[in-house]
Amino acid sequence: MFALGTLINTFAIALAGLLGSWFGHLLNERHQSGLTMASGIAILFLGISGSLEGLLTLVDGQITSQKSMLLVMSLALGTLIGEVLHIEGWFEKLGIWLRERSGKAQDSQFLDAFLTASLTVCIGAMAILGAMQDGLRGDYTLLAIKSVLDFIIIFIMTASLGKGAGFSAVPVFLFQGSITSLARLIEPLMTEQALANLSLIGSVLIFGIGVNIVN
Repeated sequence: MFALGTLINTFAIALAGLLGSWFGHLLNERHQSGLTMASGIAILFLGISGSLEGLLTLVDGQITSQKSMLLVMSLALGTLIGEVLHIEGWFEKLGIWLRERSGKAQDSQFLDAFLTASLTVCIGAMAILGAMQDGLRGDYTLLAIKSVLDFIIIFIMTASLGKGAGFSAVPVFLFQGSITSLARLIEPLMTEQALANLSLIGSVLIFGIGVNIVN
């Protein structure tokens, strides 16, 4: 089946959101606060580990840094492009539309939970590489692994941040599905070095998400 990996990933996130919304009310405010802090710290260290793997290298027995300029330029240029195109605004509009359509108009936490969860599960080389493997070879193994991780993350986020987290299944479906559909066109661009750079920048962004959750 075409894009089976993305379908599995989408279903896993939606199911996690559903279960989190069902059982989240069983947790009092102290439990939710603890889960939020735990998920934030976990995401922080996921970002740190990925960032250090890309920034540090071992040369003649000594640890040296690399790609510092790539990191600075990527973040600066990405921020500029994002602000010009107002990507965050489009994400917010999608979140507001989903909130209205799902009958959650009175849920003040919906939008923040949706944005935080969407960035967490969409950013990273695993999403792009997995979607490409699915499109080129029908191999959904990587996305199946990602589905398990996303299930755990979204379940915790839904219980602690709100029901909006489960609706991150929508941008995941659109994002990974698009990559799977265009896999043959973008394959020449996704060299080993390009994926390594993508993983580095994605890890730094994931670290930023963790900071937001902890705060």
